[in-house]
Amino acid sequence: MPALVENMMYVREKPWHGMGTRVEEAPTSKDAIELAGLNWDVVPCPVFDDRHVQIQGYWANTRSTDNSVLGIVGSRYQIVQNAEAFDFTDALIGEGMRYETAGSLKGGRQIWLLGKMPDIEIVGDKVEPYVCFTNTHDGSGAVRVCMTPIRVVCNNTLNAALNTAQRKWSTVHKGSVQAKLADARKTLGLMDIYLKRLSETADMLACSPFFEADVMAALAQMFPLEKDATDRQKKVNEEIKDDVYTCMFAPDLLPFQDTKWGFLNAVADYVAHSDPIRKTKNWQENRFASIVAGHPIFDKAVEIVGA
Repeated sequence: MPALVENMMYVREKPWHGMGTRVEEAPTSKDAIELAGLNWDVVPCPVFDDRHVQIQGYWANTRSTDNSVLGIVGSRYQIVQNAEAFDFTDALIGEGMRYETAGSLKGGRQIWLLGKMPDIEIVGDKVEPYVCFTNTHDGSGAVRVCMTPIRVVCNNTLNAALNTAQRKWSTVHKGSVQAKLADARKTLGLMDIYLKRLSETADMLACSPFFEADVMAALAQMFPLEKDATDRQKKVNEEIKDDVYTCMFAPDLLPFQDTKWGFLNAVADYVAHSDPIRKTKNWQENRFASIVAGHPIFDKAVEIVGA
């Protein structure tokens, strides 16, 4: 099975296998779109049957550079060009936006951009906030954009779905997508609100006790077992819970021992760095997608601690 990544640009260290262009410093959108091989347009073309009669109500989204078909979509489908994606993320942050990685997946059917915002500090730790934009050109998914803060000391994502601020936004490719993007800029343009709320939540959780009994109860909720589970399933379940528990004793989490913030970061550590039980060829790309969208295990931990 070929790699999902078709092409990409990345800063210093390649995140996944696949073709790509390495750069030392994160570029602006003008350079990133060229380096990532995203300097092409999606062109709608009519679809014909085997009698050369046009099929009404459908279009073939094709790539301008090689005329490859990215997908067959309905006539209501609205295209968001790659250049518009960069324009959108640039508009969210302005002059401070730099792109750590960007590229295309599955022969151009999907694209992503990961832009870095200025660093902040949360509970005394350096945090690098990122904006991730993903889009599909084959009709398989929505336009999505989200905040992804990274705790630098351990490279953990802190994708907390807070009740007090919005982290992500999405829309389908129908109606006036450009108008929806304009609304999204209003919603997500104040991303500092999310980061402020995250910092306030972290301060609260770092002062909230969460002892061993609380951890065990939380892990039982996060990793429930069916009554008819096999011995192997029980063993794997215990190993997973042990791995999460072990993450709580990482040196960088010692200042937050026995707190909700320490537990939440231990779960983030497990989600970000533990290997899956079964490794597929594209497990790293799939992990990236799940972390960006919101990992269900981390989301459950956020719910349990009451963030």
